[in-house]
Amino acid sequence: MEDIYHGKFKQSLQLLAPGSLFRIGVENILQANTGGLIVVGNSPELMKLVSGGFKIDCEYTPARLYELAKMDGAIIMNGDATRILIANAQLDPDPSLPSQETGIRHRTAERVARQTGELVVAVSQRRKVITLYQGTVIFRLRDISTLLVKANQALQTLEKYRNVMFKDLQRLSGMEFEDVVTVSEVCEVLRRIIKVLHIGEEIENYIAELGSEGRLVKMQLDEMLANVREEALYIIQDYNRTLDKTPEELLNTMLRAFEEDISDSVFIARILSLGTAASHLEQQVSPRGYRMLQKLPRIPSSVIDNLVERFALLSNVMRASIEELDEVEGIGEVRAHSIKNGLKRMQEQLFLEYKYI
Repeated sequence: MEDIYHGKFKQSLQLLAPGSLFRIGVENILQANTGGLIVVGNSPELMKLVSGGFKIDCEYTPARLYELAKMDGAIIMNGDATRILIANAQLDPDPSLPSQETGIRHRTAERVARQTGELVVAVSQRRKVITLYQGTVIFRLRDISTLLVKANQALQTLEKYRNVMFKDLQRLSGMEFEDVVTVSEVCEVLRRIIKVLHIGEEIENYIAELGSEGRLVKMQLDEMLANVREEALYIIQDYNRTLDKTPEELLNTMLRAFEEDISDSVFIARILSLGTAASHLEQQVSPRGYRMLQKLPRIPSSVIDNLVERFALLSNVMRASIEELDEVEGIGEVRAHSIKNGLKRMQEQLFLEYKYI
């Protein structure tokens, strides 16, 4: 399934966000029950399809768009919808292009969008809806109240999944200190995080549609997703055995697989090179320590890299003496004590929490 909320079309949605001047003009046409066809873009591919009409080339205002839409032809605007270039134009797209639409206006809009890749806005006089076409994307704009209800419902769902995810992360942390983690636990925690991130992406889509009306939703989303992606990246750093891809690339692969509904624990294990079959999920694995070490205060990432390079595993860092830690580049005696005591305190706290999860 094509992701309509990324790239060029997401920018088009933001152009038509509630409260924007372009959206006001389009809604004026809708409320006047006149209908209209508006193309945003004047690429050479598009201009080949345009004939007739009146060349205007004037600054855009909602009132001008509304008045010009009273004529039967299409309105051609520049790429950022700040100028009206042509009014009452005729559009002649390739009639062999597929279209599921029945009305002439919407069929023309879909074919022009397919042929040129430009944004085409069709305002239906009969159905009282605004439909966007761009490339193969067909999207009907929704009103603010409907979007806000859906966004708030998604936030509630996100909060529930996020709470469960943090419990899973606590459990994983406790098991890492005891060095009893299996491939299954790693993959299940990553699946939980991916689900949270996926719900977050859905809410981002609502925010894109809401425009300035989505500020409060955006603030809540940012708070709920704080450090979630980073946790996933640290887990991947801790357990990944695939050396030719970055943690970011591996996480993006998992996110895409989730969208296609093919992401399960075995799939994630395969991406991380931790196994290829269900039987491999019960194998024990040990973390390198990136995730736990970055939770210690005032420890630069370069020092953490040196620690992992020197000791390889978190369990080895835990067993290391002050003198051995002191030998690592960037760690003096004071920082060695800080690391040792910090990990011990974290282990004790997690042990208490882990017992009651």
